[in-house]
Amino acid sequence: MLETERLVLRRPSPNDADDLLELVGDEELMRWIGGGAGDRAVAVESIERWIGRWEANGVGQFAAVLDGHVIGRVGLLVWDESSWETSTYERAGTRAVTELGWAIARRHWGHGYATEAARAVRAWAYEERAISRLVSLIDPRNVRSIRVAEKLGAEPEQLVPTPHGPAVVWVHPR
Repeated sequence: MLETERLVLRRPSPNDADDLLELVGDEELMRWIGGGAGDRAVAVESIERWIGRWEANGVGQFAAVLDGHVIGRVGLLVWDESSWETSTYERAGTRAVTELGWAIARRHWGHGYATEAARAVRAWAYEERAISRLVSLIDPRNVRSIRVAEKLGAEPEQLVPTPHGPAVVWVHPR
C-alpha cells in the first residue's frame, strides 16, 4: 500500500467492482484506455485481470482510493515491445517494457489525482522494485494524459502501433 497527500493506493480487491462502475462505464474515458464502456461484469473482469497481473509480475495496477472510494487505477503494466501487446516479464523476457499508466473517473479530473498517484507509483517502482525504465503509452490525441506525463517530467520518445491504435512512448525520469 502507498499513501499520498490525498489518496491511498492499494492492490485491487473484488469488493472494488461497484466503485469501478463509474470508470468502466464511461465511454469517453474507456476510449483512451482501450475498449468500450461496460457494466459490472466488465468491472469484475478488470479487477480479476489486475489481480492476475500482480500475481504474474509482482507489480500491477493500484486501486486509487479517495475518502474510502475507488476513483480509478494507477500502476504498472508490462508490454512486449516487439508487438506492443500486454505481456508478462517472463513471456516478454528482454523485450519487456514497464508502463506507468493511470485512469481516474471523469468527475475527479482536474484535481491532480492522476499526477499525484503516478508520482508515488513511479517512486515506488524505481526505489522498491528496482525497475530501470518506465514509460507511458499515450494516444497522441489524449491531451489530458499528455499533460499528466508532462507534469511528471516525462519526454516523448517515439510513436508505436498498439492493438488499441497508435501511442506515443513517454519516457519517465528517474
